Amino acid sequence: MSIISWIILGLVAGFIGSKIVNKSGQGMLFDIALGIFGAIIGGVVFTAFGEQGVTGLNIYSLIVSVAGAIIVLVIYHAITGKRTLR
Repeated sequence: MSIISWIILGLVAGFIGSKIVNKSGQGMLFDIALGIFGAIIGGVVFTAFGEQGVTGLNIYSLIVSVAGAIIVLVIYHAITGKRTLR
């Protein structure tokens, strides 16, 4: 995937993940970073369960990225002591 598609996927996945966990976005740059890191974590988790990771700019990859972003956000809030799912 190109850098532009990673940024687009990261922005959408990070925004959706932060809306699910926090009910509000974290800011555009944090959402992009969260989504890209979430795509990596989601790919690792899905691969561990025998599924494919991020395959390109498609709905399946968005689902993998959102799942990873949710995992990252829950861990982030556990470390910082912030509440999740308000």
